Amino acid sequence: MTRRGGASAGPRRAPYVFLLPGLALFALFFALPIGYAVFLSFRRVEVEGLGLGSGAREEVWAGLANYTAALGDSELLAGALRVLGYGAIVVPAMLGAALLFALMLDADRRGRRETWLRGFSRLAIFLPYAVPGVIAALLWGFLYLPDVSPFHHALGAAGLPEPDLLDGGPLYVALANIAVWGGTGFNMIVIYTSLRAVPTEVYEAARLDGCSQWQIALRIKIPMVVPSLVLTFFFSLIATLQVFSEPTTLKPLTNSVPTTWSPLMKVYQDAFVKGDIHSAAATAVVIAAVTLVLSFGFLKAANSRTKQQGATR
Repeated sequence: MTRRGGASAGPRRAPYVFLLPGLALFALFFALPIGYAVFLSFRRVEVEGLGLGSGAREEVWAGLANYTAALGDSELLAGALRVLGYGAIVVPAMLGAALLFALMLDADRRGRRETWLRGFSRLAIFLPYAVPGVIAALLWGFLYLPDVSPFHHALGAAGLPEPDLLDGGPLYVALANIAVWGGTGFNMIVIYTSLRAVPTEVYEAARLDGCSQWQIALRIKIPMVVPSLVLTFFFSLIATLQVFSEPTTLKPLTNSVPTTWSPLMKVYQDAFVKGDIHSAAATAVVIAAVTLVLSFGFLKAANSRTKQQGATR
């Protein structure tokens, strides 16, 4: 009995052995930095002596003082409002374009040439996602500059007004365009993969009933990919709340982007420009908590709505 129990204990331990490398990496590069950031957020530096340069610096317990200062910071609130306006443009435009491209690629096309074109189109739509965000922001930034932009020259040659895309309201559209251009391909692949998983018998039955491609898309395809739309919305929401590279890259090209345009830019400014790592840690924890609450709140609302629809059916 003992030998049999010892022999069966080995296979039971095997999954945990395979999980150890992943758990170690998770603890080292994810859990430990988060714990250290939370620790720093409850500390502050006090200077004792005659002046800031000659006094002794000592790290002491600050309690919730850093969090109180972060929540009452007008720059952080202004950055959050700017990100909300930015997200109101990015998320609907990106998911709408991704759904449209996925439906177009999944349309009923026959023939060898059409199959090749579909594969090329899928690659072409996905390719911008492979371009790093900083490079994409630089490319679009130079396309926005009036002196070098072909768009401005074309508008000027046609006698049309040349808008400044890096100032005022158009700045939100310019930033959103970079995110939509880079993120639509990834979301399209997720939705398109979900569409390809739908059995062809469902479409054939709909065609026999006289449904057109437009009716099949509205009544069958879109309802079938709702879980994928929820997933892509979840990813897009997190990416929008953490926007950093696009406004940071465009900042040297215009004076309309302040150093605290987004909450993460303010964290960078506090930590590496002002040198207040403890205040930056508290702000980062607040941003992470808000992102967590909004994301899981949306997932819970989506799951409850799905359950209600299932019970109604």
